[in-house]
Amino acid sequence: MSFSLVLSYLLSPAFFHGALITLLITICSLVFGAAVGLLVALLQESRSRAAHGITMGYLWLFRGTPVLFQIIFVYNVLPSFGIKLSAVVSAVLALSLNEGAYMAEIIRSGLQAIKKGQRTAALALGMFPSGVMRHVVIPQAVRIILPPMGNQMIGMLKLSALVSVVAVEDLLLVANQTASSNFKYFEALTAAGIYYLALTTLFMALQSLIERRLDPKSRRKRAAQPLAQRLLGSQRPGTVR
Repeated sequence: MSFSLVLSYLLSPAFFHGALITLLITICSLVFGAAVGLLVALLQESRSRAAHGITMGYLWLFRGTPVLFQIIFVYNVLPSFGIKLSAVVSAVLALSLNEGAYMAEIIRSGLQAIKKGQRTAALALGMFPSGVMRHVVIPQAVRIILPPMGNQMIGMLKLSALVSVVAVEDLLLVANQTASSNFKYFEALTAAGIYYLALTTLFMALQSLIERRLDPKSRRKRAAQPLAQRLLGSQRPGTVR
């Protein structure tokens, strides 16, 4: 194993560009997947039978077929219907629709975890249904669904490696092509693995930060601290250690 070759791969523009493409596809798929999941979860909460039928069909289709199949289907089949998308857009579309199916179940479980008594009490106090959802249900549901959404975020980063089958120049494809040119697979894949671990660690740190920010105990503790103490990070102002 050549450590200098691994270091040169880590610093090379091609690997850095591949990591950026991987990060871009992951973030776009997560954002669109969360939007689709929220819409599907709200439709499941409605009393419309048509909405229930559509959402059940959507969940059945995208949870019952492999992600790789969906990526290849979107990229190769949609052009036969006159819908021509680039490889990156096809990858983001397929991953977003797949992610939306799982996000919908996570969001629905979070919304249903809030007891109906709280909604009834808020309505009895004169709040509109939209206000109940905004001020009572969603703030509590977010704290419940955040940990599984964090796991989905990390899972999406790893699933993004599948887009290399439709020639998207993500991190895995760049590493594989580089290794194929000189048969130094160990060094190239080691560099790609370091990039993946760095991105996963970044996502985990972001998830931990958001969880702490949304924790009521942590917020009350921060609010009770003086501004100077929070900025300095000391336990007691003026304490000499």
